[in-house]
Amino acid sequence: MAAAVAWISLTPVKGLRLAAAVAVELTEDGIPGDRAFFLADAQGAMVSSDRHGLLMAVIGEHDAATGTLVLRFPGDEVIAGPVELGEPEPVRFYGLNLSARPVLGPFSAALSQLCRVPLRMFAMPPGRPGADRGRAGAVTLLSRASLERLRAEAGESEPVDPRRFRMSLGIDGLDAHEEDGWIGRELHAGAAVLRVVGNVGRCVVTTRNADTGIVDRQTLRHLAAYRQVVASTEPLPFGVHARVLAPGRVRVGDPVALVGP
Repeated sequence: MAAAVAWISLTPVKGLRLAAAVAVELTEDGIPGDRAFFLADAQGAMVSSDRHGLLMAVIGEHDAATGTLVLRFPGDEVIAGPVELGEPEPVRFYGLNLSARPVLGPFSAALSQLCRVPLRMFAMPPGRPGADRGRAGAVTLLSRASLERLRAEAGESEPVDPRRFRMSLGIDGLDAHEEDGWIGRELHAGAAVLRVVGNVGRCVVTTRNADTGIVDRQTLRHLAAYRQVVASTEPLPFGVHARVLAPGRVRVGDPVALVGP
């Protein structure tokens, strides 16, 4: 079976529930609109669903053409409006010091009320991709076979929800963890060309239910049982991240193939 794109996932606000796409135009910054916004705490440091799992219960919809944002909360509450930005402020995004513009309007207050902590929404600064690793990790990839291997290692009967790992592209037609061998190599994904840069290390987000954000799985323990000693660029590797060398359209079902022998 030839390798092919199994799924495409994105979210307009980092930490919110993932949505599925049928096709996207990959750019050097990744999927346009993916993680276009992020949240920061009262100290101006980026926060996500690793600390505030309830964010994963919120569905975000961003229309860049009309400049509108919709947040759909549990219980059918909907907060919607235009995206209006304030003056730039200093914020910390992992180890980076960024200058980002806050999103005005009701969005931050609604998310703060949900999580019961002060949160503020910011627009990702121009030239800074929403992906955690910047352009070097503008796209992330994970094989369905790796998910199946994790299921088997955990001794469970139900498939592992791929959304727990919040990856851009899923890949069918590979052996378990075959994507690890792509590091340092180039590949075609649809019309785009990628260079795989390194592993994606895992955190507590993977223990959370992808719809509710409630911790319901010991994912890290199961990963550590058979992946802790694997040579990798990040701890507890599961999937890989890649740079986009040549932008192009990618659809579910498109072939994925290494460049060269």
